[in-house]
Amino acid sequence: MIYRSGADYLKAPRKRIMLFGMSGLGKTYLSNLLRDHGDWFHYSVDYRIGTRYMGEFIADNFKREAMKVPLLRELLMTDSVYIASNITFENLAPLSTYLGKPGDPDRGGVPFAEYMKRQEQHRAAEVAATLDTARFMERAEELYGYPNFVCDTSGSICEVVEPEDPQDPVMRQLADTLLMVWIKGSDAHTAELVKRFDRAPKPMYYQPHFLHAMWEDYRATHSVTEETCDPDHFVRWTYARALAHRQPRYEAMARWGVTVTAEEVGAVASTQDFDALMARAIDRA
Repeated sequence: MIYRSGADYLKAPRKRIMLFGMSGLGKTYLSNLLRDHGDWFHYSVDYRIGTRYMGEFIADNFKREAMKVPLLRELLMTDSVYIASNITFENLAPLSTYLGKPGDPDRGGVPFAEYMKRQEQHRAAEVAATLDTARFMERAEELYGYPNFVCDTSGSICEVVEPEDPQDPVMRQLADTLLMVWIKGSDAHTAELVKRFDRAPKPMYYQPHFLHAMWEDYRATHSVTEETCDPDHFVRWTYARALAHRQPRYEAMARWGVTVTAEEVGAVASTQDFDALMARAIDRA
């Protein structure tokens, strides 16, 4: 770890933190708190993915749909309108909408081959955006004078790294430049995340072999074809299984850094609370 002890962290003139774990456990909450109330630069991997690496894919998809409308087609062909996504740290809907869900096109589904193509685009984008972290740490200090840096990772980071490999390039760079902090949820948190997802299912990135297995299993157990599959039902059915699939991968990543609980995160109300929590986590690692 880049900090030898909690005291070493507290006295460090430059604090470098990377938060990872399931979506909905407090990564963005902590990042926003640090950005709003301290000398911290907030780097959002999801935002970087949606703007720098997948922005063109997203905008082209909007244009593809617009071209189906005669009036918009005419305006686009004459460069009379401009179409782009409006991704923010708080609203990543354009990115998730582009990823899509496989199944019945009349219910918003996309062909499974197209779905997997977009999944691969996301994988490459997430790796690149995560590796950009080191460069943004330098930019944050050189351009803006921020001494401290927090990286708010995508919930799918565990799907694009091999934490058991000591030479994994993404894990190696992160461990060498930041303190990696896993926000660990309880079984109750997992159940709540599943309920929340059921209310508003959204596309996510998963490893290809996992998705292929889920797709085959779902169609067999529900007796549906690609064309008759309910896209929302498929992603709901897959989500709980995905959380179980990700848990051991998060645990393996945590061996590269420290662990805090979602309850501990929920008690953080200031930058001082955050620093105290980081120091405790380092000392008990």
